[in-house]
Amino acid sequence: MASHRRPKQPSRARVTVLTTAAAAAVAISAQAANAAPSAKPSKDEVKSKVDELYQQAEQATEKYNGAKEKQEKLQKEISTIQDNVARGQQDLNKLRDGLGSLAAGQYRTGGIDPSLQLFLSSDPDDYLDKASTLDQLSGQQVEALKKIQDKQRELAQERSEASAKLKDLAATRTELGNKKKEVQGKLAEAQRLLNSLTAKEKAALAAEQQRASRASTERVQMGNAAPASGRAGAAFSAAQSKIGSPYVYGATGPSSYDCSGLTSWAYAQAGVSIPRTSQAQANAGTRIYSQSQLQVGDLVIFYGDLHHVGLYAGNGQVLHAPRTGTVVRYESIGNMPFQFGVRI
Repeated sequence: MASHRRPKQPSRARVTVLTTAAAAAVAISAQAANAAPSAKPSKDEVKSKVDELYQQAEQATEKYNGAKEKQEKLQKEISTIQDNVARGQQDLNKLRDGLGSLAAGQYRTGGIDPSLQLFLSSDPDDYLDKASTLDQLSGQQVEALKKIQDKQRELAQERSEASAKLKDLAATRTELGNKKKEVQGKLAEAQRLLNSLTAKEKAALAAEQQRASRASTERVQMGNAAPASGRAGAAFSAAQSKIGSPYVYGATGPSSYDCSGLTSWAYAQAGVSIPRTSQAQANAGTRIYSQSQLQVGDLVIFYGDLHHVGLYAGNGQVLHAPRTGTVVRYESIGNMPFQFGVRI
């Protein structure tokens, strides 16, 4: 027998939920249908972003260079301290051996009470000579003990210093690794953006760079700046001999360079030692705040955090290692935010 009961109606809440979900699905579908596909960045936009990434990579590079320099310095200091500790331990062992010999001799000559020795002595003069020697040995023993104590304190201090420097070295190595990863990350991101360009766009960017480089070279050649002389002249000539060498972060030559690697290498060829990083090089001589007063061979510092450096080439141009993907070349000083020059 068929049932005549009315079918159960959905509850009002269930209807509301289903209606809302359906409306949301329709809205999402409509948005997806109407949404424009993400536009591919233009060549200029890619160039702007890549330049920004290269700047960030160079900032990290100079910090990497600083950490690497600190690591090398700490390693030398630790090696020196460890050598000193080894020699000091040898000295301490000799002092202890000497003290042992003194103690043994004193025991042999002083085993009988001195007053009894005098009473039994058949030759009082001989005893008095021995007693004088005994007093002398005691004085030497006291002096030996003092030397041992001083040497022990000295070794303890050196070992403590070595321990502190080893901890500093471990932290510096960690920082070095982090900065290396940061540089590599920025460079990889920049390369990914460059790979998104078409062959035609890449060729256009390369042509722009070549035109700018030729223009800067011509301005240097036709410039009326006084020729560099002395140490600055020798450093500038050395840097000129490396035009065309590739930029490699952390490199100091002789086949590749980063910005401060080039300048420190160039001045080293002139017999002048300057610090490794651009920030340290900024304090390596007399600062020149007016571009009109710059002389060929002066260091030129760029950006507010002083993370880039080159050599003044005359006529408003700088000779430098710009960034990854480029080579040592001339460039207009106005292409970067000039801070000041440094005369070594």
